[in-house]
Amino acid sequence: MSALSQAPTGSMSTRARGTLFILCGAIFLEGIDVAMLNVALPAIRADLGLSTTTLSAVVSCYVLGYAGFMLLGGRAADIFGKRRTFLVALAVFIAFSGLGGLATEGWMLLAARFVTGVASAFMTPAGLALITTNFPEGPQRNKAVLIYAGTASGGFSLGLVIGGLLAAIDWRLVFFAPVVLATILLLLTPRFVADDGNRDRSQRFDVPGAVTLSGAMLLAAYGVMRLEHPGVDFEWTLAAFAASLVLGSVFVALQRGSAAPLVRLGILRTPSLVRANLAALLFAGSFFGFQFLVSLYLQDLMGWTPMQTSLALMAIGIDAILAPTVTPWLVNRFGNLKVILGGLLLAALSYGLFLRVSLDWTYAAMFPSMILLGLAFSLAYGPLTILATDGIDESEQGLAGGLVNTAFQFGAALGLSGASAVGVLALAGETSLEARLEALQLALLVPVAAAILGVAVIVSGLSASGKAVPAECGNA
Repeated sequence: MSALSQAPTGSMSTRARGTLFILCGAIFLEGIDVAMLNVALPAIRADLGLSTTTLSAVVSCYVLGYAGFMLLGGRAADIFGKRRTFLVALAVFIAFSGLGGLATEGWMLLAARFVTGVASAFMTPAGLALITTNFPEGPQRNKAVLIYAGTASGGFSLGLVIGGLLAAIDWRLVFFAPVVLATILLLLTPRFVADDGNRDRSQRFDVPGAVTLSGAMLLAAYGVMRLEHPGVDFEWTLAAFAASLVLGSVFVALQRGSAAPLVRLGILRTPSLVRANLAALLFAGSFFGFQFLVSLYLQDLMGWTPMQTSLALMAIGIDAILAPTVTPWLVNRFGNLKVILGGLLLAALSYGLFLRVSLDWTYAAMFPSMILLGLAFSLAYGPLTILATDGIDESEQGLAGGLVNTAFQFGAALGLSGASAVGVLALAGETSLEARLEALQLALLVPVAAAILGVAVIVSGLSASGKAVPAECGNA
């Protein structure tokens, strides 16, 4: 265990605070990068003359790279060293984010976003693993993880507004601003973040496993993206999922016969990890599907500008305040499972209230859903991350972090695509505002259903472990 953790329980040394600041800066960077780009897309299309399909691919390429390589990134952190992996990924992020800002053709932008997603897939689990290995399990680690999670969601919320401001000046600033922040973090990391010292040069990297896993994940993510267009070459969508299943089966067979597997399949027998990953997938799917539908409602049906939409969603950012302050106390008092359950119930209530949406709604009518969703995020996101990594050996913390982040990413992609597909099918060629509103209301059932399923997953955990007590904090 690093010297960073040798402060008294529940408190942090000055070095530990510096470490947390750097790693929170990295996850903040990832959050604002995604959010700023989403707001800047119309300006990018206008300047580069991109088609709607290419514009959608700008977002999809990032998700493909991120989701497809997340587990590989987590394992690389365990084998080659968490700080080393973090630094290399950060350097690649800087280079290709800068390339995106210099893009003059659509293909340059697509390539830049794909590689940036891959860099984030290596950087994120390495950063989370550095936190979990530098802070002792219990109140101190819980506090660090919850601050980290709050920073991530706060970065996304602030990115919506910052992206609108920068895009109003020049959309290229949306790419260059993260370069500046990432460069600062790259320079400070060697000074403040201690090397974990856990890399084992005797381990060989499972190349066949890496190739088959990445291929399966990329094809699965691609299939999910195609669900947004259910009537277009659906046989190719089925082919992508079938190929992903074949590669996934090959990967499992390789891991069972490997002396040094990329993913030790036994880790999936950890009930808390499996439960956390299922709940994370459903929670992320509900959240991103809902946000997508709200953005369509505000801009396409109500005629709001991107900046007005960004400000409307800002209430969700309350979790950036509550996650590092109130949530640690709740986790210590009630345990992870009960706090997560509260978050998922609030999310389901938030989405359910929005089902009453109409064409004459004011922001006052929307606000309860926004603030409830912010509360839900503050209760669910961080504790889910704790639940997914607690009790896992330090040598597999990168893998555990990669698993839960993959669940979040695939959940987000599935929620977006599912909501979009239901809305398209319900619209059935109708163009009137009333028909579009009815289609949106039907699509809103997707996040409601996902949140309810997430509640069921956590309730099953409470039933399996009996009544949660304060002593189980972080170990549910």
